Amino acid sequence: MTLEFTKMHGLGNDFVVIDAINQSVFLTAEQIQQLADRHRGIGFDQLLLVEAATTAAADFRYRIFNADGSEVGQCGNGARCFMQFVHEHGLSRKDTLQVETSGGPLQLSREADGQLTVDMGIPRLEPTDIPFVAPARDTSYLIDVNNFSMEISAISMGNPHAVLLVDAVEHAPVAELGPLLEDHVRFPERANVGFMEIVDADTIRLRVYERGAGETLACGSGACAAVVAGRLQERLSARVKVLLNGGELVVSWIGEGQPVLMTGPATTVYQGRIEL
Repeated sequence: MTLEFTKMHGLGNDFVVIDAINQSVFLTAEQIQQLADRHRGIGFDQLLLVEAATTAAADFRYRIFNADGSEVGQCGNGARCFMQFVHEHGLSRKDTLQVETSGGPLQLSREADGQLTVDMGIPRLEPTDIPFVAPARDTSYLIDVNNFSMEISAISMGNPHAVLLVDAVEHAPVAELGPLLEDHVRFPERANVGFMEIVDADTIRLRVYERGAGETLACGSGACAAVVAGRLQERLSARVKVLLNGGELVVSWIGEGQPVLMTGPATTVYQGRIEL
């Protein structure tokens, strides 16, 4: 099977994007792992498929696969690349798109300055909706890791997130704690793990250990989850600059019952063809 693909990134969070409308695409988990191999394949954090919509309310269907082959419901940086891909490949000229994902519908918009905004939807805060094992909803939870108790927030942005406050992201134990919290028994579908340093009410620094991918240079849904966590704890403003290792996002959330908006860039690196 020969596939045409485009390599893209959002602040260094990198993707392979494939048009699954104009070519037949049937990929196993093993083939996705082969494509994700940075030495023997192409290399990416996630694989994105552009598919035809299955409902009249949507323009496209957006599917996301981690480097380990697992399918997930949300990827904010990927959503911006999805929008850019659709425009560059002439699949749509709309400045606003409605797309289906397994995590729920998304609205994608192109701004006048070329930046892209994703309406990430209303965050899910009830433990059963995340999913997260807890007797009741709270703004933070105590969780045990290796016989040590720590405080986290648990939020779903279409995918589950754990958010920890740290004094300095530079020294945060991302490599050690990330995989332990990702596979924690209280996250039955695993979790993305965000390490958030609050600079001031309008600015945070963030590192994210993504489930199925490890630490990435940027995570859009993780940025949204971190801002929601900080807002719920009354530590952050309604519009927050999120500084990631790969660059800067702007996340806005006015409060409960309202959608989270995320704005940032999307960059095309190259196009290619690969034989599987």
